[in-house]
Amino acid sequence: MRGKVKLLLAVALVPGLAAPAAAESLREALAAAYRTNPTIEAQRANVRALDENVPIQRSNALPNVQLQSNYAELLIQSNNSFVVPTRVFQSQGQVNYPVYSGGSVKNGVKAAEERVLAGRATLRNTEANVFTNAVAAYMDVIRDSAIVQLNQQNVRVLEVNLQASRDRFQVGDLTRTDVAQSEARLALARSQLQQAEARLISSRETYVQIVGHPAGDLEPPPPLPGLPAGPDQAVSVALSDNPALLAARKTVDASKYDVRVARAGRLPTVSLFNQSGYFNYFGSIGSPQIPNAGFNVQAGVGINIPIYQGGQPAARIRQAQARQGVAQEQLTESERAVVQQARSAYAVYRSSLEVIESARAAQEANKLSLEGVRAENSVGNRTVIEVLNAEQELLNSQVTLVTAQRDAYVAGFAVLAAMGHAEAKDLGLEGGPLYDPEIHYRKVRNRFLDWGEGLPSPKPVATSTANTPAQTSDVVKPLDPAFMNPIDSGSGNTSGTKPQ
Repeated sequence: MRGKVKLLLAVALVPGLAAPAAAESLREALAAAYRTNPTIEAQRANVRALDENVPIQRSNALPNVQLQSNYAELLIQSNNSFVVPTRVFQSQGQVNYPVYSGGSVKNGVKAAEERVLAGRATLRNTEANVFTNAVAAYMDVIRDSAIVQLNQQNVRVLEVNLQASRDRFQVGDLTRTDVAQSEARLALARSQLQQAEARLISSRETYVQIVGHPAGDLEPPPPLPGLPAGPDQAVSVALSDNPALLAARKTVDASKYDVRVARAGRLPTVSLFNQSGYFNYFGSIGSPQIPNAGFNVQAGVGINIPIYQGGQPAARIRQAQARQGVAQEQLTESERAVVQQARSAYAVYRSSLEVIESARAAQEANKLSLEGVRAENSVGNRTVIEVLNAEQELLNSQVTLVTAQRDAYVAGFAVLAAMGHAEAKDLGLEGGPLYDPEIHYRKVRNRFLDWGEGLPSPKPVATSTANTPAQTSDVVKPLDPAFMNPIDSGSGNTSGTKPQ
């Protein structure tokens, strides 16, 4: 049984930023993307277009009714004749009802139905891809917001250090070299902050593109239950449930019916027909023996037996078989891609979890190291550059940690997507009923009237982001206390020389 993945709003896998009550959750962001993303809406419209191929194919088995009428005036005639009308009106109606078409209609309908199923599977895959991109955008904003705050904190620390160094240089406790080292490190920190702010703006703009509205305060993401125990389990489920793979299989099935349709081109066709006609010469024939108006009706059976068609049927068969070969190879290609996606995403997920543990250990060790270096500097056993290096190492470990947390979550979701368990019905999205492609299919599959009920002209469903404000790098949430770094007051000796 296919397990349903529910994004439960519980303790987050990633200890990100503290979230206020009004913060947007990941589930809400995914629901917004589901309702307004143009990629999903375009694929839904494509599925509706595929639905229409079924009644189009069915129409080949229904009667064909035609009416042809014309009126003519004989303006010039070379000789007088009582049997040649000078004006004539003719009308002829014909009904053709196909009885046997060599199986082309039946197989054409089956091919269309298989492609409808393939389109639905493609829609599921599109949803999963959009959701994966939305999760990545959501986590990018959280990661980059934390990195901006870490860099802001680092700049503040270095500003305090620089001011302390300058003050102590004035009293001769430090050298000009110590001050220059502090100035250089502060300048580097400010440039890193500017780069981090640019990345945050880019991540927020990507969020607007995918979700449809700006990213406000974002809650920490919920855990991802249903993750496999290993790559083999992920691949096993993916080979069974991945929607891209299911779409490729349905395309192969449809191509088999296409070959049968092509083969029907060499077989006889049988149809029933009825033809009725009416003519009126409007009294323009002077002979009483020739009627000036009348009817004619005929009915029968028509049989068309193809004898030679210039090699076209055989060419169509070979063409359909070649396309079947294309579909089969694309199935293998999709299978390879699914296997690669599942294994790669799982490997990134596992490695990111290990990086998280290592980065946490490094962060704690770097905090202790920084405290020790500062203490030793205060008694003259450490230099300014050693303090600066310790602060940079702590910042690097903190950035590594938040980056690994983002990578682990996105990779975990990618594993679920590869397994076919990251679609709208799996995520428990709220905000209205889910889109059901079966509704449109049931509505149109048996329609047969040329002038039947039509559909309203399509209007854009996805929301435009042209009027959204340009995103900024402002961060209003407090940084997670786990990342807080006490600012050095600058007290004590930072020159590495013993006090006098």
